[in-house]
Amino acid sequence: MHEYSIAYDIFATAKKTALDNSATMVRKVHMSVGEMTMINPEQVVFLFNTMKDEDPLFKDCILEYTDTPVKSVCKCGYEGSEKYVCPDCGGMPEIVDGREVRVTNIEIEVDEE
Repeated sequence: MHEYSIAYDIFATAKKTALDNSATMVRKVHMSVGEMTMINPEQVVFLFNTMKDEDPLFKDCILEYTDTPVKSVCKCGYEGSEKYVCPDCGGMPEIVDGREVRVTNIEIEVDEE
């Protein structure tokens, strides 16, 4: 179950960012989930929520996600969303996006002093 390690990494990234920026609260964390990651994003959200309940910095934090479709390129010049066989030449395209889980945005609150 690698969803747990992904949820933990997202939590740790958000916490480090919050502490580095003297945040008083983390409001929202946004992640993008590639189509080819083979993870269940709802499970990541559930596990993240379990972790954040222990930390007052994350009291009302929401983890949101968007799906990232596959983008691929081929040596023949094809660019598109084919995962396995280039529709132009029959070769194997290189997947350039859609295999990652990324934290794309962290919304925090800081004291204005």
